[in-house]
Amino acid sequence: MAIITEEQDSSNSSAKRPTKKPRLKPPSTAPISSNPNPFTFWFYLTISVSLVTVIFVTISSLSIQQDSKAWFLTLPTNLRHHYSNGRIIKVQATPHSDSIEVFTVRDGPIDSSHNVLIVHGLGCSSYIFSNVVKSLGKKGVHAVALDLPGSGFSDKFVTVVEHKPMGGFGRLVEMYNEIKEKGVFWGFDQLVEQGYVNYDHEENEIRMSKVEHLNAIELGPEEMGRVLRQVIDTMGLKPVDLVLHDSAFGLGANWVAKNLGFVSSVTLLDSTSNQTAFPLWVLKWPVVREVVLGFGFVFQKVIQTCCLKSGGWSDSESHRLLLKGRNGRKSVVGMGKKMNSSFEIAEWGELEGVKDLPMQVLWSEEWVEQGRQVAGVLSQATFVTHSGGRWPQEDTAEQLAESIHEFVSKIPKPIKVAEKKEPIPEHIQEILHEAISNVHHGFSSHDHGHDHDHGYPSGYGLGHEYS
Repeated sequence: MAIITEEQDSSNSSAKRPTKKPRLKPPSTAPISSNPNPFTFWFYLTISVSLVTVIFVTISSLSIQQDSKAWFLTLPTNLRHHYSNGRIIKVQATPHSDSIEVFTVRDGPIDSSHNVLIVHGLGCSSYIFSNVVKSLGKKGVHAVALDLPGSGFSDKFVTVVEHKPMGGFGRLVEMYNEIKEKGVFWGFDQLVEQGYVNYDHEENEIRMSKVEHLNAIELGPEEMGRVLRQVIDTMGLKPVDLVLHDSAFGLGANWVAKNLGFVSSVTLLDSTSNQTAFPLWVLKWPVVREVVLGFGFVFQKVIQTCCLKSGGWSDSESHRLLLKGRNGRKSVVGMGKKMNSSFEIAEWGELEGVKDLPMQVLWSEEWVEQGRQVAGVLSQATFVTHSGGRWPQEDTAEQLAESIHEFVSKIPKPIKVAEKKEPIPEHIQEILHEAISNVHHGFSSHDHGHDHDHGYPSGYGLGHEYS
C-alpha cells in the first residue's frame, strides 16, 4: 500500500510542477541592410539604356536600306510637287570622284540681267525657298535654289569599292561559286585527279575580294566651292547674285573670296560663320536623334524653338521627312564637323576684292541683335530685317523676295564686252561656203529624228542629268 501511495504522490507532484517555456533565441546582432544596393540600380539602368539604344540604332540602320523609289512614294503631295518642278545636275565634288546628283529648282526668265542663286544652311533644303524662288521669278529675276549634296533630293550617299585580302571563308565562297558555275562533275573530277579543287589560281597568289559599301556624303568648304562653281557654269548663272542662308556662309565664303569674277553680290540671310540655326547636336546623340526624327511633334517643337517663329504641321513634317530620308542626318552632321567655325566675318569682309562687293545682311526680327553684329563688321553691307524666322516661311516669302529684288536691282547690270573679230579674207570665205554647201547636200537627210533630254527628274526620284 505504501508503494501505491507513493506513486499517487509522485504523480500529483509532477502534475503540479510548472511547465518550462521554450527559450527564445536572442535576436541576431548581425546588421540588417535598410538601404538597397546602389550598384543594382545602376546595373539595371545601364542594361535598360543599352537595350533601348540598340533597338533605336537598329531601326535607324534599317531605314538606310530603304529603296529610293519606295521612299519617294511615301512623301506627301507638296514634296512630290516640289520635286517635279526641279532638275538634276551632275557634279564632281573632287577631281577624281564619281559624279553625284544635285537637285535644283528655278523660276524666272533665263535671259534676266540678274541671276540669284540661293544656298540653304545645314538641316534644311531648297524646299524652304520654293515660294521665294517663285516670287522672284514673278518679279523678272532668274532665281535658282539648290539642295546641297547630302540634303533634300540630292545624293546623300556614294558607293565606295574596297579591295581586301580574301580570307579562308572567302575562298570557300569563291570555290562554291566556281563549282556552281562549272558544275558538280567538274569539281568531282578535280578532287579525283588532284585531291583538291583547282580554280585556276596560283597557290601563293593573294586573292582580293571586292567589297562595296555606302559612305555618307560629307563635303567641306573646298568641295562645296567646286559644287557651286559647276552649278553656276551648268545653269549659266555667271555673274551670280549669291544668297547664303544660315551656315552656308561657312561653306561658301572661301569660294567667294577666290572666285570674285563669278559673283556680282552677296546677301547673308540669317547667316553666320560659326553657328547653325538648327541644333546639330540633336542629330549626333543616339536615342535623342531617333526620337527627334522619329516623332513629328518632337521635331516640330525643336524647329519652332530655334528656326521658325510659327509653322504648321505640314511644313514641319516636310522638313523632317527630307532630313530623315535615306539617312540624310549623317551627311548633315559630317558637313557640320567640316565647317570652318573659326572663320571671322570681319576679316573676310576686308579681303581684297571682297570689300568691294555689294552686300546685304537680311535678318529675322526675332534675332535682330545678332544680325546687327554681323552687319556692323561689314562696312559695305546694308542691314534689312524681315518678320519671319531663321528658316523662311510661306507667309514671309514675298517679303524676302522683295528685299532681294530691291537689292539686286540697284546693282549695275554687267556689261558684256564683245570681242572684236578680224575680217575673213574673201578667198577663205569662198572655200568655207563651198564646203558648207557640200556638207548640207551630203548629210541633210540624216538631221532628223533626234530627241534630247532636258534634265527633268523622273517620277520616282531618280532623275536625269541637266543638259
